[in-house]
Amino acid sequence: MNNKYVEISKEVALAIEKGLPVIALESTIISHGMPYPKNKETALNVEKIVRENGCIPATIGIINGKIKVGLSNEEIDLLAIEGLKVAKVSRRDLAYVISNKLNGATTVATTMIGASLAGIKIFATGGIGGVHRDGQNTMDISADLEELAKTNVAVVCAGAKSILDLGLTLEYLETKGVPVLGYKTKILPAFYTSTSNFELDYNMNSSKEIADLLKAKWELGLNGGVVIANPIPKEYEMPRELIDSVIEKAVNKANELGVKGKNITPFLLDEIQKVTSGKSLDSNIELVYNNVKLACKIAKNM
Repeated sequence: MNNKYVEISKEVALAIEKGLPVIALESTIISHGMPYPKNKETALNVEKIVRENGCIPATIGIINGKIKVGLSNEEIDLLAIEGLKVAKVSRRDLAYVISNKLNGATTVATTMIGASLAGIKIFATGGIGGVHRDGQNTMDISADLEELAKTNVAVVCAGAKSILDLGLTLEYLETKGVPVLGYKTKILPAFYTSTSNFELDYNMNSSKEIADLLKAKWELGLNGGVVIANPIPKEYEMPRELIDSVIEKAVNKANELGVKGKNITPFLLDEIQKVTSGKSLDSNIELVYNNVKLACKIAKNM
């Protein structure tokens, strides 16, 4: 791949060349997902889990105006220490951040773009963005959904973040032709909880089944991604009544303060973390680890 705006680390480039399984990882979780040094520790643990499961990690971020596919430990450290000072970069922000040679943390959408440019097909994250509550009036819809509609990367996640309107998110994905696969479940997981009120069309019982579906989809020329919804392990999930109540209060507080746009998700997640005394952050980290393990199984079957 020859693109002056993209730099692939030697390890990742060699793995891609040899056809080894590579897992794309995002960097918003580093800069905007949790405080330092927990963010750095989590990012390095995620990479370690990828290696332990027989794959090569490719954490993606933007450093001095270059999309880096396979961040070094020093680059992860930089994004972790700079934290919220680092631009949160979605598709619309990408050209600005690159042309101004800035540092950026990639969202689900931009991580998919970076992975696709490098030829990586499997991406593990926490949860995807979606249609926000009252999205039918505000039109506040995550660019992640549009990216899933057109970019050939499969995203392993614990469903959509439960701060969103899950029903509208599923409807939007259906309109865009994006399959949402439940891994050993017929119910959409809701990030902190393993269940929600929404049923899925496809329950996949093995990583091989998922890999076969991905191959068939892309070999048919059906462009776009696939959402692989992997429920948070039972021992780490939060009580559904508690999380629903906490989210309701956090959403009301955001409305009162006029928090909107790209600031809404970090605001709500921070509020939830405060109210749950950090337990939600622990759940968040564990579900990412769980998604990475499944992503590795799928990548090896590909």
